[in-house]
Amino acid sequence: MDVSHLAAVDTVRAARVLDEVRSAALSGRPAPVPPRPVIGQSWERVLRSGVDPDHGRRSGLLSMDEVRRRREASPLRHVLPVLREGLLSVADIARHIMVVADDEGRVLWREGSAPVLRKADVLGFEIGADWREDAVGTNGVGTPAVTGRPVQVFASEHFVRSHATWTCAGAPITDPRDGRLIGVVDVSGPLDTMHPATLAWVDSVAKLAEARLREMHVRSLERLRAVAAPVLSRIDGRALVVDRHGWTAAVTGMPYTERLALPKSVSAGRRWLPALGRCSLEPLAGGWLVRAADEPAPRPGAQIVLDLGGPRRFVRVSDGAGVWSRELSPRHAELLYLLAVHRAGRSAADLAHDVFGDPARTVTVRAEMSRVRRYLGALLEHRPYRFTESAEVEVVLPDNPGDLFPRTASSAGLVRGSR
Repeated sequence: MDVSHLAAVDTVRAARVLDEVRSAALSGRPAPVPPRPVIGQSWERVLRSGVDPDHGRRSGLLSMDEVRRRREASPLRHVLPVLREGLLSVADIARHIMVVADDEGRVLWREGSAPVLRKADVLGFEIGADWREDAVGTNGVGTPAVTGRPVQVFASEHFVRSHATWTCAGAPITDPRDGRLIGVVDVSGPLDTMHPATLAWVDSVAKLAEARLREMHVRSLERLRAVAAPVLSRIDGRALVVDRHGWTAAVTGMPYTERLALPKSVSAGRRWLPALGRCSLEPLAGGWLVRAADEPAPRPGAQIVLDLGGPRRFVRVSDGAGVWSRELSPRHAELLYLLAVHRAGRSAADLAHDVFGDPARTVTVRAEMSRVRRYLGALLEHRPYRFTESAEVEVVLPDNPGDLFPRTASSAGLVRGSR
């Protein structure tokens, strides 16, 4: 029985079946039908995290001052008009609300049908609330944030019992520059508002929001490029102008590189950057002028920490001349984990087999490794791909091995094959 199809034609019966499935899963009894894979995997994560299926594990609401601070700092504020235009036009008619949460699952905006908003208040689905999966169980905000893909959660597919009268469809919104999660947009409503097309609708609007962010980034680089042109024309040697996040607007005396890894806290002065070695940084309107000195790239004794212990993954580098860190996309975290495990190196075919189960997907691997080398520079070697021999590499793993790569369908095989 396909419960998702049943829900489209008989909401009450589908909800009853899902309640039986959920009860069986919590008690360890055989279920009448298995949960959908995305839901079953979420339940397993939630059970491991200790969420109370009857009450959840609510944390306190953020203060309104903190909500305002997060709103002002979030790129999501730039795409609210896109989300409103795409989702709120039918919200009152369809008895839906639109919820926009940040990358930590905190609800920053919430609009739509007034009666539904009042019902959401009862559930704690409020401004400033924490709707991460490990706080309130399987839901349309926290689960898409973990899986990295759109998810519809219907009735008792919600882990916490009090949410079983709701249907939710959420889609992640990522930074189009590097794939980093910046938030989730969700459409929620009472059980009888369930429609199988809602998920595709929400996902399409999320993609429009990402396209708007991409356009804004291109325009900002064009403005910076106009500032950079006269500056670079007067410089001999290697130099480039980047925006505040390291994205390149213009270069001179060196090959073009899409992005330069900058320290987490950037200030004017001399710095050592992995891709260029010793550099001087000078502020420009909207970015930085980076002048490269003729210094060999890698410094001996670099220490690399690959932190995979939490939902957000980072690489941290300390080379004696400074410390910098970068948040990793899920794919880059996988690739660097494999190279940390296999210090002798992995070919493109090896990595394609490890990640995708298909050694022929070398083009994808090479493209991703090219992006990785843009920020790790000479700390990585190729043919085969590997960390440089002088680097000390430490890996921080999650407490539960199943949480290592939850977004990857083949994660269990990847972990087993990489030890």
